[in-house]
Amino acid sequence: MSSPQTSSDPESESDTGSSPQQRRLEKKYERVVEREEQAAVEDQSGSNEQTVHLKVFRYDPEVEEKQEPRYDDFHVPLEKGMTVLDALIYARDHFDSSLTFRHSCRMAVCGSDGFFINGSQRLGCQTQISDLDSPVQVEPLPHEPVIKDLVVDMDHFFERMESIEPYFQPDELPDGELEEQRQSPENREKIKIASRCIQCGCCTSSCNPSQTDDQYIGPAAIVKGFRFYFDEREGEQAQDHRLDLLSEEHGVWQCHTQFSCTEVCPKDIPITEEIQEMKREAVKRDIKFW
Repeated sequence: MSSPQTSSDPESESDTGSSPQQRRLEKKYERVVEREEQAAVEDQSGSNEQTVHLKVFRYDPEVEEKQEPRYDDFHVPLEKGMTVLDALIYARDHFDSSLTFRHSCRMAVCGSDGFFINGSQRLGCQTQISDLDSPVQVEPLPHEPVIKDLVVDMDHFFERMESIEPYFQPDELPDGELEEQRQSPENREKIKIASRCIQCGCCTSSCNPSQTDDQYIGPAAIVKGFRFYFDEREGEQAQDHRLDLLSEEHGVWQCHTQFSCTEVCPKDIPITEEIQEMKREAVKRDIKFW
């Protein structure tokens, strides 16, 4: 007996749709089209990506073709909350690894990234790109010798700081080995703001007398002197000696009271006011009644 014949019915395929293989191919094609469309959208958004235009001072005395100062342009992708330091790091890491600048903590504490940004002394890590006009021009701190690109020689600045002996010189120490040198809350408040100085050099760079008098100790050193002079734990002889250092020919009397140092201080220290207070202390000491 012969087996029954199986015939193919075209109408049955049309009822059930295309074959499984064809359906898989159609889904695969749909996925390819979807990926291509997504890539096109991403390419379009990338072409419209907002960037920040940096004009960065460049100078390298060790390379002959770079000994002439110039400005290089970098277009860095802008991100929310981006600082000038962030933009410089991106430019260095993605465009030019020879771009040289100082930075460390990125929290406005170390003071290493003082720059001249859009015509004002600022910390790179503290300055928001969104607060600046474009292009953002970044230069080394003025009036200091440039070593390379945005790095300046700070030796003279720190020599000025050292000249006022910025360390405690008490008359006597506590008897107990672990006993603290106590300070009243009121005295702490007196010197608290001056203690915020991070020695970034912005104030000295902005100070005109510091540029015309190479021996002027400068606003940063005077602030440091203020901090120790008014500390009640300082010895009387050391206090008197420190006032001598601050009120000598190239000390507080060279200040022209222009407030430029106060305006650029990233820690909001009232530098000019503290310089004037040291002037008053010097005058009071020298007044004699007879």
